[in-house]
Amino acid sequence: MTDTAARSVLVVTAETIEALQAAAARGLSATECSLDLRRSREVVDIDLAGFTLDGVHRPWPEPCKPRTIYWWDGTQFQQASRYNGALIKLVPTDWGPPTFEIDGIKMLPTAKVSPWDDAKRKVSLVHPRGARILDCCGGLGYFAAAALAAGAANIQSFEKNEDVLWLRTVNPWSPKADPTLKIYHNDISEVIGELPIESFDAVLHDPPRFGIAGELYSQLFYDQLARVLRPGGWLFHYTGTPNKLTSGRNVPAEVSRRLAKAGFNTRLDGDGVLARRR
Repeated sequence: MTDTAARSVLVVTAETIEALQAAAARGLSATECSLDLRRSREVVDIDLAGFTLDGVHRPWPEPCKPRTIYWWDGTQFQQASRYNGALIKLVPTDWGPPTFEIDGIKMLPTAKVSPWDDAKRKVSLVHPRGARILDCCGGLGYFAAAALAAGAANIQSFEKNEDVLWLRTVNPWSPKADPTLKIYHNDISEVIGELPIESFDAVLHDPPRFGIAGELYSQLFYDQLARVLRPGGWLFHYTGTPNKLTSGRNVPAEVSRRLAKAGFNTRLDGDGVLARRR
């Protein structure tokens, strides 16, 4: 059973709805399910028209589309997506914690590992306990959540896309701002020059791919990262391997060279670059 006071948003997937509908069709009047993408489970009353929770009857979302997350807005289920020049949507995964897509491009790894566990592993590389952390491209907040869980002293998280920040409000796995985690609606490439020198012990940098946000891979930006990170501080930079097969371009190697020029010692680690400020 869940602690219902902890459930700040009610979300379902097509898989959840189909399981509830099947249970109702078998004549069950109640069944257990997750209404927060597998963070918890609870018992709901069901009938052929919908389900009842906390005394409120909620009709099934129609139509119920695959690869779609629905959130309850107080009167009906809505798709967890927005369109403002680009379609940005939460997408369910086999792991529970969702990923998100921008115009159909998946933003987080999900094929072999949960995006939540992937974030935990990468955050552990920068030694987060007691650290002041700069989270350059906050996304759904999984890096920040992992840093919080690992005992970071302070996290400043920047995300420039307002619609991505909105997705966080309907994603049960996204952390909320608190005294330890400050979330800013800013483009880090535009405001990093305002951050104090050597004000962070660690940096987490998970930018969009180079073709979308080349400024976040520039020598100028890496010089600024070196400026705000204390000597001996750690940086994890997600790169992936875009265009490697089609163009022969080696983005991780390019990133390593620029970071070295900015004052970092670097090594490749999985799908990114781990660096330490000299």
